[in-house]
Amino acid sequence: MSGLLINQPKYSWLKELGLSEDNPGVYNGSWGGSGEVITSYCPANNEPIARVTQATLAEYEETVQKTREAWKMWADIPAPKRGEIVRQIGDALRKKIKVLGSLVSLEMGKIYVEGVGEVQEYVDVCDYAVGLSRMIGGPVLPSERPGHALIEQWNPVGLVGIITAFNFPVAVYGWNNAIALTCGNVCLWKGAPTTPLTSVAVTKIVAEVLEQNNLPGAICSMTCGGADIGTAMAKDERVDLLSFTGSTHVGKMVAMMVQERFGRKLLELGGNNAIIVFEDADLNLVVPSAVFASVGTAGQRCTTTRRLMLHESVHDAVVERIAKAYKQVRIGDPWDPSTLYGPLHTKQAVDQYLAAIEQAKQQGGTLVCGGKVMDRPGNYVEPTIITGLAHDAPIVHTETFVPILYVLKFKTEEEAFAWNNEVQQGLSSSIFTKDLGRVFRWLGPKGSDCGIVNVNIPTSGAEIGGAFGGEKHTGGGRESGSDSWKQYMRRSTCTINYSKDLPLAQGIKFE
Repeated sequence: MSGLLINQPKYSWLKELGLSEDNPGVYNGSWGGSGEVITSYCPANNEPIARVTQATLAEYEETVQKTREAWKMWADIPAPKRGEIVRQIGDALRKKIKVLGSLVSLEMGKIYVEGVGEVQEYVDVCDYAVGLSRMIGGPVLPSERPGHALIEQWNPVGLVGIITAFNFPVAVYGWNNAIALTCGNVCLWKGAPTTPLTSVAVTKIVAEVLEQNNLPGAICSMTCGGADIGTAMAKDERVDLLSFTGSTHVGKMVAMMVQERFGRKLLELGGNNAIIVFEDADLNLVVPSAVFASVGTAGQRCTTTRRLMLHESVHDAVVERIAKAYKQVRIGDPWDPSTLYGPLHTKQAVDQYLAAIEQAKQQGGTLVCGGKVMDRPGNYVEPTIITGLAHDAPIVHTETFVPILYVLKFKTEEEAFAWNNEVQQGLSSSIFTKDLGRVFRWLGPKGSDCGIVNVNIPTSGAEIGGAFGGEKHTGGGRESGSDSWKQYMRRSTCTINYSKDLPLAQGIKFE
């Protein structure tokens, strides 16, 4: 089928990733797939790239069995040796970082530098996980009983199921995969159905490292598929931890299925993130921060700024400057190095964009700039600013995964903090101020209720060294840095009696 982009000389680099016209969508030590054949499309022109054959439920079953069998070997390998394998995965990704970043750009639609940056996140987490492999452990605690030791032992949970979203088709898998492997777990990945080529390409890189070390490929398995595979993972008691990244709506259904079997879950869901700009803010920091956080990835980050709250004394000046900056954003093909803003991922997202703008107008909003679908191939829409809405307007409280920024005017700190916290999600938040007291009030118990609480930087662009995640309808999960590794392990409190006596705790006598 000559119409596929992979057959065009311009895109011949796709073959460097081991991709072809038709690609197997199952990996469990060997490649396969006999389910539905899906075509991956490029959001910048809606042309087909290549095809992937998804997993059947029977192939999912086979993969789970092989993955659990592989765990028996992997769990016996000392953590620092596991870290060495993760180091090699990071190095393999480094060698393919530009070509894999190009694939992310082509298939997801984000600009090239963001595609490469996403692969860099996986590399960075691998580096972090290597160090972690020599540091994981629990404390030795003081025992109240003589001749006794009280320790904490941490062990892998076993099989970690990883379901990722289209907007970060490499990095979110990387956060989970590198940490889970170091902790002694095996992984089963289901990527987004609209970015299957990225899932296949990443799995090929990881599988090659495992094979070179004579390890079972099923340590890092993959089953491409839709809701049927996702549902199977959520209901499967053999999946010891399910990490799900996606919408709050689907995440709630996943959480209920996992909870029904008393399984473990790690949820990374929606965000309705706000930047709050006070009267003393440095506007030279505010303007580029707000533009990057609202326009970056065409508004399709879970940390995208969707609400910009401006103190009434700076409202008009900031709106004017940001609107001017919006008009200078370079829009184009995402793989063009000069482009800052690419397409939405799907045609459905374009429809959601138009519906949200219509609702905002009906609820009293004023269009400052943008608001239209662009007349060019692909899923391009204009980045949009809307003012004049009430802070609690229904559309303002709705997370729409598109580049629409709602600008709100506030009077007091108390009011702004309350507005930040009144939405259902609690992912990322930021204030711009020079007032040190306000900074610490913002960070404190009556400040932001989000998992990410920033000062004088945007809501997006988190570093891997901190724990990433949010509260409330964002799901409560934490991935990447800090002590997020604990989510991938189970804790045992162990008391060891090395004396010849048997004293009981709390001084109880039982004689």
